[in-house]
Amino acid sequence: MDVSQYLGIFLDEAREHIQVLSDQMMTLEQEPENQDAINEIFRAAHSLKGMAGTMGYKRLQHLTHDMEDCFSDVRAGSMTVTGELMDVLFQALDAIEGYVNSIQESTDEGEEDNENIINEINRIRNAATGKGDAAPAKEEKKADAAAPAAAAPAKASGADDSRALYRSMKLDDSAKDVMKDAVAGGKHAFGFTVFIEESCLLKAARAFLVIKALEDMGDIVATDPSTQDIEDEKFEFSFSLYTICDEDIDKAREAMLAVSEIADVVGEEFAEGDIDSIGSGSAAAKGEAPAEAAPAAEEQKEEAAPAAKEETAPAVKKDTAPASKQAQAAKSPATAKKPVISKTIRVDIEKLDSLMNLVSELIIAKNTIVSAADSSDSSTQALNEQVEYLESVTTNLHEAVMKVRMVPIESAVQKFPRMVRDLEKKLDKKMQLTITGEETELDRTVVDEIGDPLMHLIRNSADHGLEHPDERAASGKPEQGTIFLNAFQDGNSVVIEVGDDGKGIDVEAVRSKIVERGLASEDTAAQFTDKEVIDYLFDPGFSMAKKVTDISGRGVGLDVVKSNIESLGGDVSVKTKLGEGSTWIIRLPLTLAIIQALMVIIGDEKYAISLDSITTIENIPSSDLKLVQGKEVIQLRGTVIPIVRLSEILGFESSKAGDDMIVVIAKKGDSLAGLVVDELIGQQEIVIKSLGKYINNDRIISGATILGDGEVALIIDANALI
Repeated sequence: MDVSQYLGIFLDEAREHIQVLSDQMMTLEQEPENQDAINEIFRAAHSLKGMAGTMGYKRLQHLTHDMEDCFSDVRAGSMTVTGELMDVLFQALDAIEGYVNSIQESTDEGEEDNENIINEINRIRNAATGKGDAAPAKEEKKADAAAPAAAAPAKASGADDSRALYRSMKLDDSAKDVMKDAVAGGKHAFGFTVFIEESCLLKAARAFLVIKALEDMGDIVATDPSTQDIEDEKFEFSFSLYTICDEDIDKAREAMLAVSEIADVVGEEFAEGDIDSIGSGSAAAKGEAPAEAAPAAEEQKEEAAPAAKEETAPAVKKDTAPASKQAQAAKSPATAKKPVISKTIRVDIEKLDSLMNLVSELIIAKNTIVSAADSSDSSTQALNEQVEYLESVTTNLHEAVMKVRMVPIESAVQKFPRMVRDLEKKLDKKMQLTITGEETELDRTVVDEIGDPLMHLIRNSADHGLEHPDERAASGKPEQGTIFLNAFQDGNSVVIEVGDDGKGIDVEAVRSKIVERGLASEDTAAQFTDKEVIDYLFDPGFSMAKKVTDISGRGVGLDVVKSNIESLGGDVSVKTKLGEGSTWIIRLPLTLAIIQALMVIIGDEKYAISLDSITTIENIPSSDLKLVQGKEVIQLRGTVIPIVRLSEILGFESSKAGDDMIVVIAKKGDSLAGLVVDELIGQQEIVIKSLGKYINNDRIISGATILGDGEVALIIDANALI
């Protein structure tokens, strides 16, 4: 079996375990006595170690094993949680993530052994536990782990008649001959039945990892069910197999039990003369366990199974119940409820994209029928009913697909508490991060891209926004600064606010920097509004840092934020008050594929404008136009709004006759603009199609759509005009 087919599953689960480790280690650093956090960390490290071992990533397995040993000592009470220990363990976690990143990029973990980190972990362990050398402890632990298996007879490793399902397997003569020849050549022939935990969501993956562990020791002769049925998950929570191994039965069983979510393995070794009896439904004479061994094996099974379940249970989301309740539940396992298993599956994003394209074509078909119904003089009631039905179906299908694509932004923000913890130490500042609204959902494509802009904004708040503790104390603020990230849905958009209670933006200092860099003359800069001055912070290479560090100063952070957000169809603005802090406001569309749009005519062409950007549509007499600094504006309900004539920007002659203008009032943040169009068509649900490199018009055109009559209409990005 090819390991590459399960690489994606390994990477997904490895990242989940890494995130659990990061979250729980952050909790443990704040609450060193939190046993729930220690247990979660130990389980995640144990599962990650087992996965790495069965996939053949020895360096990753080695480093994770040392972390597991460390937390085992903490759990046993022989070590205490200190700042020095947590710093080293976070370095180890970064190294583990580096291994996983390397595996994702090249399927290879690389050549870095991270011996310096491993040595430092062992040094701290030895100092805390009084051990001279960590190696003997590892050997002792390994021997202890192997002791239960060795306690059972070699011919029947924990096997009883009721659970040794492999004994009822049928083998053909050729398979038996292969096993006989192998035994005659000095190899071992085993029969095993493997039991998977009933809470396991990926039975096939676990079965594959078991089979691969055995294939590393020898060959698989037969399985029940077949390997194809195992790959297709056409089995319950156990499967049986016969194998030829170079190792003894205890090492083979130990390798299988090292796979996460394997509850137990029973099996026995077959001598050459016993192989013909396979399939008879009973143990061979030499393979039967002595009568007195059966109770011991059963007792061993009962003791080992709970331990295996405890240590290999899949990492779950952090319980929000108070620690006292969790501790009480841990003390009385008999009354504890079974964990709730999430009924979710991972779906390849390419499959979702394919489904989205099908929905797009369906909507285009609907628009075609609508167009035919509108233009036909002999339109019948039946046609209209079909159009209404098709519209209802496509709308429901659209909503269903959108829900599949929508994911919480939690996955994009869950790494930030760890980042702020590291920045706190590096910058020698006291700071805390508060996150609200992480359950807010966005399109998967947007969530994948939003991480970097949010990271830059948080780093900007930590480095430039928050003051040092002595400065904060002098100004009457708490020594610990606060960085916040709030997310919430606002209509068809999601708003994410990132800010701090620091010193805010010194607009006059930025104005002086603009003049110093030669971006504007002193007289021109003096005429800039505060908003125009702050907008210069988004320019490439513009930085207010006095020196370049590995955190900031190169002038690329806010430039990346703006370009990434605008590429997603969103916008970013900032509110600031000197001495009180700044808030960066990001507004993003819920989805990027299908939108509600206002269809308009400019010149002789049809265009679409997203409804998300539109506040009102007004008929304005030409006499209401005013000139301010040479630019056309109108005054609408007490607000001065600049006018943008789309026909001039797009290079068309206006087809609008008469003195009245049709003005679409568009909004971006707190800014408004009036877009002058020639004619309104109406509201329509459209499918966004990318134009790639075919058109470049200063980002005014964000895409295209196909209308019901087959005509192509360009989509105007109102954000680029405001």
